[in-house]
Amino acid sequence: MRNETLRLILLLLLCSHLHSVLSWKKEEFRTCHQTPFCKRARSRAPGSSSLIATDVTISHGDLTAKLTAKHDSQSETKPLLLTLSVYQRGILRLKIDEDPSLSPPKKRFEVPDVIVSEFPSTKLWLPKISSVENGLSSSVYLSDGHSAVLRHDPFELFIRDDSSGDRVISLNSHDLFDFEQLKHKSEDDNWEEQFRSHTDRRPYGPQSISFDVSFYGADFVYGIPERAASLALKPTRGPNVDESEPYRLFNLDVFEYIHDSPFGLYGSIPFMVSHGKARGSSGFFWLNAAEMQIDVLAPGWDAESGIALPSHRIDTFWMSEAGVVDAFFFIGPNPKDVLRQYTAVTGTPAMPQLFSIAYHQCRWNYRDEEDVEHVDSKFDELDIPYDVLWLDIEHTDGKRYFTWDRALFPHPEEMQRKLASKGRHMVTIVDPHIKRDENFHLHKEASQKGYYVKDASGNDFDGWCWPGSSSYPDTLNPEIRSWWADKFSYQSYEGSTPSLYIWNDMNEPSVFNGPEVTMPRDVTHYGGVEHRELHNAYGYYFHMATANGLLKRGEGNDRPFVLSRALFAGSQRYGAVWTGDNTADWDHLRVSIPMVLTLGLTGMSFSGADIGGFFGNPEPELLVRWYQLGAYYPFFRAHAHHDTKRREPWLFGERNTELIKDAIHVRYALLPYFYTLFREANTTGVPVVRPLWMEFPSDEATFSNDETFMVGSSILVQGIYTERAKHASVYLPGKQSWYDLRTGAVYKGGVTHKLEVTEESIPAFQRAGTIIARKDRFRRSSTQMANDPYTLVVALNSSQAAEGELYIDDGSSFNFLQGGYIHRRFIFSNGKLTSIDLAPASSSKGRYPSDAFIERIILLGHAPSSKNALIEPSNQKVDIELGPLWVLRARAPAVTTIRRPNVRVAEDWTITVI
Repeated sequence: MRNETLRLILLLLLCSHLHSVLSWKKEEFRTCHQTPFCKRARSRAPGSSSLIATDVTISHGDLTAKLTAKHDSQSETKPLLLTLSVYQRGILRLKIDEDPSLSPPKKRFEVPDVIVSEFPSTKLWLPKISSVENGLSSSVYLSDGHSAVLRHDPFELFIRDDSSGDRVISLNSHDLFDFEQLKHKSEDDNWEEQFRSHTDRRPYGPQSISFDVSFYGADFVYGIPERAASLALKPTRGPNVDESEPYRLFNLDVFEYIHDSPFGLYGSIPFMVSHGKARGSSGFFWLNAAEMQIDVLAPGWDAESGIALPSHRIDTFWMSEAGVVDAFFFIGPNPKDVLRQYTAVTGTPAMPQLFSIAYHQCRWNYRDEEDVEHVDSKFDELDIPYDVLWLDIEHTDGKRYFTWDRALFPHPEEMQRKLASKGRHMVTIVDPHIKRDENFHLHKEASQKGYYVKDASGNDFDGWCWPGSSSYPDTLNPEIRSWWADKFSYQSYEGSTPSLYIWNDMNEPSVFNGPEVTMPRDVTHYGGVEHRELHNAYGYYFHMATANGLLKRGEGNDRPFVLSRALFAGSQRYGAVWTGDNTADWDHLRVSIPMVLTLGLTGMSFSGADIGGFFGNPEPELLVRWYQLGAYYPFFRAHAHHDTKRREPWLFGERNTELIKDAIHVRYALLPYFYTLFREANTTGVPVVRPLWMEFPSDEATFSNDETFMVGSSILVQGIYTERAKHASVYLPGKQSWYDLRTGAVYKGGVTHKLEVTEESIPAFQRAGTIIARKDRFRRSSTQMANDPYTLVVALNSSQAAEGELYIDDGSSFNFLQGGYIHRRFIFSNGKLTSIDLAPASSSKGRYPSDAFIERIILLGHAPSSKNALIEPSNQKVDIELGPLWVLRARAPAVTTIRRPNVRVAEDWTITVI
């Protein structure tokens, strides 16, 4: 009888959960007014802080001070400890915490394993305080041309441009700093908070932190994902602002989220970038995994404060439920500098395997092995390349991860080997909720070892998710992460093969019967850490453990591929992310671009949105437009809910199949270019897809443009976001021309063009002065293209010059770290195309061996008078003639082409047009 009751409860919960798929239920999630720490922080007026900096000195290479309340203050706040540290590249770190010598109830949580291990070694030891300005402030060297200034009374920190005296960034310029200290609970204290039917005990009382941060010379601010909103962050408070909610950072499982909203989604990265024509770019990062709410304040919000600051600035207000102040300031001054500085702290994106940046085919769920085989063979029949086929939760035995439903998937190894024979791979889903079943070995082991997150009473936390009653591994604990990683071995994960990779979903973590569909804040983790303190990083640690599992499985030789829905600062080191449960409508197609751009701006370069929308049934036109746009996402995957109609590329009529195939072919042709960009991201932190202003930082027309984006520095793309569109207005920045990627037609830069739109493609252009490498022979998968020849597309600028790069390695191993790669720069100038080796000479012995060659060189913008080209050092002549811009496209325009130069990509050479 008890089992029947449990089954009924589970059925009702799951039905309720699935019903919520039909629409986003705003009432299930807290507003700022329903969130006490946010409500308290927002109620404070400028000038309300009473802290001053005392005992300022240099200790162990840092500036240290105490923050104490003014003598005339009524505050009972104990002194706080402040530490300022300076690092290479002009990075300033501020830490503020309670004084451990004053016996706080416990140590406040500092987020571990996010800062990369090499970062502390870049610290610059401060020998002394550079100056004391009339005893009112202290300054220290930050970088050539910049100083960090600590004002004593009232407490304020700002970075100063020493050449102009102008401010760059400041903290607490409006005296809004507040730090609620932990307390010992007495019988009279009642700190409980209620939301709907849930109670949060808050055993240490209110512990929030809030402060203001100002960006000087800024026209816009960006970042702090994840949400479905514009790229440039709109004001949330102040004059003429209708929307009263701050931007929320709290990882949540949100179904069919709405667009143009400050509401937080699956991930949280508390990193903001400012940009303006006058000052350039700067950035601010708060390493804190608790819930955060951030206001962008409209000009004039502080008109009655009496505080005098430079007028050209953007003020923001940061509020967090718990944690410490561990903040990083990045001075830029250009956008790419800010990304380099941020990723020096949190790490650059991992170098992905080549197959993972190709096309992925997914749905919830491919039914069985026969379904998998049919889908796979249909791609071959229609000559549509793809690299990865995905299996969602239904492939498991009763939602027990690391298992297979043997009735539906009786031969998983053979199924994977069939795909691998064509160079293809498979991905299966592994979520953090473990089915509470005493006959399930994973649950039994985790329970016996005490590896689950604990509830407020100290018992294993029991929540509801897809399997029903579930518990969650405490992956904050390094020992548990190591245990979890071992589960991906071939011995432990029966039915897995070397071509199988992993998908982490629901890792916010999602708890169907929890407050806001997540884990209660007062459950506890390793070291007594409350969930409220680390919530936004839970999925990060789970992602880390999974990626480490694949690394172990491959004995350190195989790059992991793990897709995660939840994300935090540093997630870029462990794999890809996607934008979650979007919807098949034009608004979600449109908002996917600012979402992906924002992720890239905050380190997460490898991201994309579900092609076609996860929910709903896209009309053929929408689906085609989504493929045409998605072919330029860094992560290119089609995915759909199990209640939707099947939507493989061949199910919408012959014409639409051809259009979708053509879009996928564009991606495969551009894989060499994309892979080169992923290597750039891996070495510099600069994202694969970029807002226009990252490449054109002085062009104000680009600052709020999020319909158009750059792929690297060479390709500009604009989606078509409305149905039955006949025209599109496209702004092409810069002084140089742009070449239509499909036709080679030339368009003037610095102008908005009204272009005719056809069903065949979306507007995409190559920037004059660039060289792009392509592969124009299409195979079943990217793996089968490894030895295919290259085409170079040389887009000449007004000086008849261009340059570009090409990076090649084996596409899968870590040999590139030991020099196992090819990196070339191509320069066209004065009628000569030269290939230059960019790899360091020290790595020449371990170079990646390749016999690949260049079979065509297309010269866009070159007068077709020349008939020959001379290749040196071979002293060989080859023909120059008109040839198709795209070999496999019917009616491709004819362009000037050097045919069959057959020079090897790995060698130095020069080709002179004669």
